[in-house]
Amino acid sequence: MNKYLRQLFTAVVALFVILGLSSTIIMAVRANALNNDPRNARSLYHQLGAYRGAILASDGTVMAKSEPVNDAFKYLRTYSNGPLYAPVTGFFSINQTADRGLEASRSMLLNGEADSLIWQRAKAMLTGTTNQGASIETSIDPKLQQVAYDQLGTRDGAAVAIEVNTGRILAMVSTPSYDPNKLATHDTKAASQAYNELSAGQNSPLINRATSQLYPPGSTFKTIVASAALETGDYQTDTKIPAGSSYTLPGTATQLPNDEAQGDGVNGQISLQEAVAWSSNTAFAQLGVKLGASKVSDMATKLGFGSTITIDGTESTGTPMTATASTFPSDPTDDKLALASIGQGDTTATPLQMAMVAQAIANNGKLMQPTLVDRVRSADLTVLSQTKPQTMANAFSKDSVDKLTTMMESVVTEANPQLAIDGIKVAAKTGTAQIGIDNSAIDGWVIGFAPADNPQIAVAVLVHNTDVYGSLAAGPIMRAMMQEALQQ
Repeated sequence: MNKYLRQLFTAVVALFVILGLSSTIIMAVRANALNNDPRNARSLYHQLGAYRGAILASDGTVMAKSEPVNDAFKYLRTYSNGPLYAPVTGFFSINQTADRGLEASRSMLLNGEADSLIWQRAKAMLTGTTNQGASIETSIDPKLQQVAYDQLGTRDGAAVAIEVNTGRILAMVSTPSYDPNKLATHDTKAASQAYNELSAGQNSPLINRATSQLYPPGSTFKTIVASAALETGDYQTDTKIPAGSSYTLPGTATQLPNDEAQGDGVNGQISLQEAVAWSSNTAFAQLGVKLGASKVSDMATKLGFGSTITIDGTESTGTPMTATASTFPSDPTDDKLALASIGQGDTTATPLQMAMVAQAIANNGKLMQPTLVDRVRSADLTVLSQTKPQTMANAFSKDSVDKLTTMMESVVTEANPQLAIDGIKVAAKTGTAQIGIDNSAIDGWVIGFAPADNPQIAVAVLVHNTDVYGSLAAGPIMRAMMQEALQQ
């Protein structure tokens, strides 16, 4: 009898262990996945019935908030000037999991379920009051955001502005944009229809072109090649390098020309500064090959290429907001290296990445972690967290920075005087990347910072699928953004 009792006892204990393990897995390990499962109706009602915290711009402008409504869900998420801020906020929808923007990266804080809000939840439960989520205070400058958005207009493109010394993102615009209010409606049929329409096709406005789309950066990438050259110690601003009106890509019969005759140099030679100013393709293609893939790739890697960049959030606060990894080809043949060195071929980048390149040059070679959130406050206004500037890499020396700045200033003073701002020194690099069948279209780029002698703001602008040079398509947008930022 004792034998059977022991077996029964063992079986019962084993069942309790299994039950405990399964409960632990469900309640802890798989909790986030189950809560985010769109089939989880209980979770849906719980989230929509919670008072979700507000998302604010740097001056207190409300970008997103929860409004009480008279239906089963209690609160409706609303977005003021939704299309303007959509790349920053993302959306909170009745039938689509928040998977982008701050609505996703700070979801646990916004809905009041984060571990840091445990005492607030306990207080609400004991007092019978409504538990309120935390508010998220961002670094976005509404005026600067509006200027960038208005300037891009109906064009397909993106604009990013970064505070030079801190990495704070002051503006992040993606066009065409969308209205998150159409997805936040409690009319499930209307919300589904809106999502299906917005998500259809490769040019979906739901795609944040500033962070999630890769483009050939064109001649803006020449700043990275120039940085790699300067860091060797073998090149100065006046060092003569091979140029010419045309360059035959190594091992091929393909001719690479220049867009400007000034980029040809004299007698097949051009100074490094003039090569930057006039964006000489023949000079930088040959310079990239001379330096070798390793040196160019190492510099690109220091500046963030090859790695996914986390902009905001952690797994404990939601779904982190990230930027797609920009690319430089691995172990390319010399012909591909030549093209990659002028920002064509297999070199691709996000607008955020190229804004970071400009920021690092402006910040004495120090690449800062880009951030969107300044601080998080609980409902009683207690500061739960405050973002501090973090250095990602020291990409190059102060000496190289000074020379790069001089060369980038000459891009404006010599080749593109229309980008100048009265009383302010501007450093820039334009880019015109050929895209499409038979290179029939253009991605127009510009990156830059100002004032060049005391940098405050770094900017990158992309206009996709245009028909004019980057200096004409993207240049005026950068100029307008710099003027707005520096007059405040």
